[in-house]
Amino acid sequence: MVDYPQDDKNPSDRQFAYTLARGMDVLRCFSPERGSLSNKELSELTGMPKATVSRFTYTLMQLGYLRSDKDTGRYLLAPAILTLAYPLLANLGVRQMARPAMHDFANAVQGSVSLGFRERMQMVYVETARARSVYSANMAEVGMAHSMISSAIGRAYLCACTSVERDALLNEAKVKTPELWEKFGEAVERSLAEYRVKRFCYSYGDLRPDIYAVAVPLIREPNMEIAVMNCVLQSYQVAKGELESNYGPRLLSLVGSLTGGVAMR
Repeated sequence: MVDYPQDDKNPSDRQFAYTLARGMDVLRCFSPERGSLSNKELSELTGMPKATVSRFTYTLMQLGYLRSDKDTGRYLLAPAILTLAYPLLANLGVRQMARPAMHDFANAVQGSVSLGFRERMQMVYVETARARSVYSANMAEVGMAHSMISSAIGRAYLCACTSVERDALLNEAKVKTPELWEKFGEAVERSLAEYRVKRFCYSYGDLRPDIYAVAVPLIREPNMEIAVMNCVLQSYQVAKGELESNYGPRLLSLVGSLTGGVAMR
């Protein structure tokens, strides 16, 4: 769940709407692995009393964001959720601009190519293209999110940040997710150093041993968030060293052709 500014009994931020935040917490409990949940399970996941959760699920159902399975009574996300995301996606011009080239590249390498933005300490896909032969939905889908420090796409984002932005994010990672930092901290530092020369980041199975990836940040437009493009491949497709010698430079060239360059931090 999201960290709140203290709590509603001793608030440090008078503008923060705790009731709204807790309702959003209920929605965040759902995932590909947890497609349906009961009030009891939602209570356990959020730490809220079951009676409070029941009011939230009832309200979210009335608003169309949840639905109830008629046979089990368990809750599932409902189509109205998608209406929240569509205006964001429709107004990201970089998606439409990059989509044809992403599809061509995905087919050429027989992998997936995705475009992502930061969502707190994660990177979330806003556009994705998969080769026709790539049937695994675990490789890439719009809305899929990965930890910033454990993924190539997240490390590429960090490389494109200003030093002030990057230091703040790294400090947050060390404080809030110390177990992840202990596991991936050295890889993050190595990526930051190598990016100065290679201009891309790569990962040999950091997230999953069967998945390899390279990532390149796009040039940052004024008043815009940093967009990052990645290419994900099955491990059996890639020999050791090929991410650096083949796929990374090719993705770098693709990003350069789309934007006139890559982030130079």
